[in-house]
Amino acid sequence: MRSRHGGQRGPPRRGGGGSRRDGTRPRGHARAARDDPRRNEGGDPGSARVTLEALDADPHPLLARLRASEPVAWVPALGAWLVTRRDLALAVLRADATFTVDDPRFSTARVVGPSMLSLDGDEHARHRAPFAAPFRLAAVHARLGAVVAEEAERLADAIAPAGRAELRREFAGPLAAAVVTRALGLDGADTAAVLRWYDAIVAAVTGVTAGRPVSAAGREAFAELRGALLPVAADAGGLDPDEAVSNAAVLLFGGIETTEGMIANAVLHLLTHPEALALVRADPGLVAAAIEESLRLEPAAATVDRYATRDVALGGAAIGRGDLVTVSIAAANRDPATFPDPDRFDVRRENARQHLAFAAGPHVCLGIHLARLEAQTAIGVLLERFPGLRLAGPAAPRGLVFRKPPELRVVF
Repeated sequence: MRSRHGGQRGPPRRGGGGSRRDGTRPRGHARAARDDPRRNEGGDPGSARVTLEALDADPHPLLARLRASEPVAWVPALGAWLVTRRDLALAVLRADATFTVDDPRFSTARVVGPSMLSLDGDEHARHRAPFAAPFRLAAVHARLGAVVAEEAERLADAIAPAGRAELRREFAGPLAAAVVTRALGLDGADTAAVLRWYDAIVAAVTGVTAGRPVSAAGREAFAELRGALLPVAADAGGLDPDEAVSNAAVLLFGGIETTEGMIANAVLHLLTHPEALALVRADPGLVAAAIEESLRLEPAAATVDRYATRDVALGGAAIGRGDLVTVSIAAANRDPATFPDPDRFDVRRENARQHLAFAAGPHVCLGIHLARLEAQTAIGVLLERFPGLRLAGPAAPRGLVFRKPPELRVVF
């Protein structure tokens, strides 16, 4: 769970803002200081021809080429340096003094206010600390294990009579929304209302990123959300009420977007790899491993953004102060230096958990344990309840920032 992806990109991206609900980045996304394609001189000239459409549809062949030839490439379509090698991705994510989220271009903060998502250093630690204890492993399982199981079974009951479902909107999304609202103390919250707030606030963030003022719909949605969150978030130690609400908001929305994608992608990988599905059905103990391998192969949050605080050299590139640096989690997770045969879905891969799907460094996903619990429970329930589960038609992940199938229609 990443409130982007504390849990980082908010709402719901890590380290940046302004993605559309379908996972694409608006063309008005904040540009780095210079868009001069001559910055690619000496590198792979193909990086100047990278399009948002290619990154949205099937980015992996393109990312592999960049990783091999120019692991830090200036991409004019992004207005950013694109980091594709795992070791360099880790270097960026761990160095918050050099690669920061605390920048005026961070559009999420302009909609929901400063939060752990948009701060670094001591302020980031102050905003994150009050929310850390409830999201630790033991606390998550003790407080939410039964909630997750009950909600997954309830949703399975709801789709069972029809013999078919669109799993994103009828199972994965509602499960993620229901669980994270409970995690934040919003017992009895209307899941449909939460999803409406989510869509309106994400649209407002997208508009701000494109240079427009915060929309009236976005302001209204955040006001309603604030009213719901204030009674349960106001006692967050060390934070004033507005700070507490802003942090709860990014956790709420991060817990919806990325967890929904995590579940949908795992189902898709299993249903398109019959041999892996057979292994997992024969040994349910492999469910957790299958989810980690799915996260590696197709992370729900495919990119995170940082801003350079000074001129810095990285991977042979001369990054200027103020430049936007986009870390491709999707590319880092398929780095053959760490993951042999990286394009293969292998539920027995021994080092799958070395993926960066939950980021790394100070902004590592706060909701990592809850996200894993939800995904493992969801996949376990689906496989147990629906032994004939199969795709009803073609499906493939899409999205530059958030990657998941636009629809996941199944029959059972």
